[in-house]
Amino acid sequence: MAAPSTYTISDLAREFDLTTRAIRFYEDMGLLQPERSGPGGRNRIYTTRDRTRLKLTLRAKRLGLSLTEARELIDMYDSPRDTGPQLRKFPAIPAQHRSQLEEQLAELQANLDEVRTHEKEARALLARMDKPVKS
Repeated sequence: MAAPSTYTISDLAREFDLTTRAIRFYEDMGLLQPERSGPGGRNRIYTTRDRTRLKLTLRAKRLGLSLTEARELIDMYDSPRDTGPQLRKFPAIPAQHRSQLEEQLAELQANLDEVRTHEKEARALLARMDKPVKS
């Protein structure tokens, strides 16, 4: 069975386990651009392009990228222009994100080391307190 060429907001919400509110938020952020139909353009019609953009947005989010970074990356590949400059720019975005994650990891490691030190000191104090006093 072939995949449909258009989707409703409910179709996408069901498929990606999202609320319709989340999908509208992604639309407000410029990640999705559905066509409008019905009275006053109330009905959103999403294309396979929108579905792919939503899938890529969710993947970027899982990787920890901001929605702005996700939009930059997705827009970069969605553009019909020459892909050379786009491909040269692409590694900078994940590299910057990786650098931020590595800094956070280093901070977490330092915090863990400090917690371990305090735990060790507390255990040593408790051990001294629990020693029987010689008379």
